[in-house]
Amino acid sequence: MLLVNVLRQNPEWVKERLKVKNFSKIELVDEIIALDDERKRLQTEFDNVQSQINTASKTIGMLMAQGKKEEAEGAKAEVASLKPSLEPLKLNTAEVEEKLQKALIQLPNLPNEKVPLGKTPEENEVVREGGAKPILIPDALAHWDLIKKYDLINFETGAKITGSGFPLYKGKGAKLQRALVQYFLDFNTDAGYTEYIPPFMVNEASAYATGQLPDKEGQMYHATEDNFYLIPTAEVPVTNIYRDEILKENDLPLKLTAHSPCFRREAGSFGKDVRGLNRVHQFEKVEIIQIVHPEKSETVLDEMVAHVERLIQSLELPYRILRLCGGDMGFTSAITYDFEVYSAAQERWLEVSSVSNFENYQANRLKCRFKNADGKTQLVHTLNGSSLALPRIMAALLENNQTENGINLPKVLWRYFSAEGI
Repeated sequence: MLLVNVLRQNPEWVKERLKVKNFSKIELVDEIIALDDERKRLQTEFDNVQSQINTASKTIGMLMAQGKKEEAEGAKAEVASLKPSLEPLKLNTAEVEEKLQKALIQLPNLPNEKVPLGKTPEENEVVREGGAKPILIPDALAHWDLIKKYDLINFETGAKITGSGFPLYKGKGAKLQRALVQYFLDFNTDAGYTEYIPPFMVNEASAYATGQLPDKEGQMYHATEDNFYLIPTAEVPVTNIYRDEILKENDLPLKLTAHSPCFRREAGSFGKDVRGLNRVHQFEKVEIIQIVHPEKSETVLDEMVAHVERLIQSLELPYRILRLCGGDMGFTSAITYDFEVYSAAQERWLEVSSVSNFENYQANRLKCRFKNADGKTQLVHTLNGSSLALPRIMAALLENNQTENGINLPKVLWRYFSAEGI
């Protein structure tokens, strides 16, 4: 959530940044400032009345001690006349504050100055590419056919058990999934991230704090009786570890990693983009999160991008890194880099990771702060990235490494799976 002070200091600049993000309700900026003005006016009026009551109350005691009962009665009458105005002012202030909060949560994060202009994925900026696209064997198969050929995943039985988009991994398919998870976690913990196993459902406060609510409620599975939400990513529960916390400056940076199932309704998805593992409702992902000093977040973002890049390089997959344009960015992100790997049999790029800096937007919702050396309390900056999402990584590994005699796997996976491959 944006800080009101940021809007007040330079509203026209805020409006320009929101336009970069293709946000249409620009008038909200002026509405929020007007609501904040009204909140301040009411609060000042309340404080003034309360001050008069406090002063008169002290005077009553002094007058009584001096035996000036008549004057004391006059002071009591003044207090009695002032008190009834407090409750309406209190209620009006609370009502305005509620309207202010509802307006504030409608504003997305402001895009960083490095974010390119654009409204569609085609306008994202390619930062760099790496790896060589493989030359496939004749009659190479797409991963959904390879899955059937080697009996790795059963989509039909998964659909019977739950519904479309809930795959059932089996045999070597299940083992490969487990091998990838363990390798990704080891890669992250070797880089200094602490591993967590979080709850896989969160309450409304947690979903609000990281920005899933109210922006993405249509994409989340909701256990209505308990008002819990199935997590779309481990980012949500892990970041909320530090909700309502005041950290010490020397606690920073905090580096966290977690593996979890992820649940996404993906409403409106159809066509070739959803075949096989391209888009499913339940999948597994390993996440990395950092909570850092505000002055360090840009440097940390570069470090996290480099970390994910090394991980993809170790899997020997052709990849590219995109800096997302304003119109293609997430609601809470200030800047996002997407990683895509090349799926050779499909002849298309598949997104496998997003690495984002939220600056203090999430932290303001989380109320996650730290005390600096001077004892001043400041909001932290939060960042997160996929390291990595498994379905499309598995799809690319299967397609790009198929041979006449099976599917080879990169050397880094041999000790987790086997050197023989599939």
